[in-house]
Amino acid sequence: MSGHSKWASIKHKKAATDAKRGRVFTKLIREISVASRTGGGDPDSNPRLRTAITAAKSINMPADNIKRAVKKGTGELPGAAFEEAVFEGYGPGGVALMMEVATDNRNRTISELRHILTRNGGSMGENGCVSWMFNKKGYIVVPQKGVDEEMLMNLALEAGADDMSEDSGNWEIFSTPKSYTQVLEAVRGADITVETSEIAMIPQSHVGISGKPAQHMLKLMEELEDQEDVQNVYANFDIEEAEMQALTEAR
Repeated sequence: MSGHSKWASIKHKKAATDAKRGRVFTKLIREISVASRTGGGDPDSNPRLRTAITAAKSINMPADNIKRAVKKGTGELPGAAFEEAVFEGYGPGGVALMMEVATDNRNRTISELRHILTRNGGSMGENGCVSWMFNKKGYIVVPQKGVDEEMLMNLALEAGADDMSEDSGNWEIFSTPKSYTQVLEAVRGADITVETSEIAMIPQSHVGISGKPAQHMLKLMEELEDQEDVQNVYANFDIEEAEMQALTEAR
């Protein structure tokens, strides 16, 4: 899972900076509102909302902001109605891309995504062109330092995880979306540091890229995530660890 996990780690570090500018707040507020609209405003009976609120709290979003977002989603407060959509496409080197958006203007979003992709050596694709390459899973990354593998594996499996693997100094824990919250709570409840966590589209296979395509791919991912309507971007690229580090340090 190296292409996904390395990008997840980069995205996590970038989110800490973006949160200061309010960008991550905006994306999570949209997610909370959409989750409330589609599944109700009670996080106890709405796993998606519970996950979004957990993510919001992890970046210290004020409780009042969370409450307002929930009420806008349930219609108790006025607010823009966001439509969810998933767009598919390709990046440099034939990398598969899935882009989850929440938008109040579908045509504008499609136009902007197409422009970003074209500018960075990618292209939009038809519905279904790459979605078959991904599986929806709970995904939790734990730094290896100071964590016993057997203890963590037993803890995760007992909480409902499906699998655990090693990648670049981290343990990756995978679960079904349904089991994700209880696995995450079990890991955190054991005072284990979580580097990043999400319900994500995990690629079944990867495309190795290097050199200019790798450089362009990272730039493309950053620009897509910076687009205001994009909630999540998933890709199946794989860049060697040393090159990934060099490219990210140079950015």
